[in-house]
Amino acid sequence: MAPRLFHFSEDPSIGVFTPRSVAIPAERGDGRDWLNGPLVWAIEERRQALYLFPRDCPRILLWPTAATTGEDLDRWWGERACTAIAHIEWAWFERLKTASIHRYELPAEPFETLDDAGIWVSRAPVTPLEMQTLPDLPAALRAEGVELRLMDSLTPLRGVWNTSLHASGVRLRNAIGWGTPPDA
Repeated sequence: MAPRLFHFSEDPSIGVFTPRSVAIPAERGDGRDWLNGPLVWAIEERRQALYLFPRDCPRILLWPTAATTGEDLDRWWGERACTAIAHIEWAWFERLKTASIHRYELPAEPFETLDDAGIWVSRAPVTPLEMQTLPDLPAALRAEGVELRLMDSLTPLRGVWNTSLHASGVRLRNAIGWGTPPDA
């Protein structure tokens, strides 16, 4: 059975999601360039916390996996009881507190999984099943069991992709100094 799928937007009036190419193409790896082409993107319910932020807010979310080592848990996770840790920059905190976003539930039928952090794509237009406005994003994150951590810059987290935790970075091009080489 397919999971519940959602798309998050700051636009409350989307009647049909039409496949479109990504605005800034990314390096996708062998045979995956098609992911820069026209698609409708969705996230499964268990990973929706990745999108409980204003669209352009840079963020890094971490969560343990079955392969996460005790050493990485001790260093990066500690004694937390949360399901994930979300890191954002202080510069975005006020906007996070005051922004509303809209969660569109989508039918699973036209989507295929990317087997990557709960991301699904459709090559066909998709009509949402319903839309819900989320006016309190910090409360929505808490409801998902996510601990929010505020930082001056996300750059100290660059090394987290070399750990056994899962790390997802979204809109990092908007993070302070992210495009600057670490030794600059």
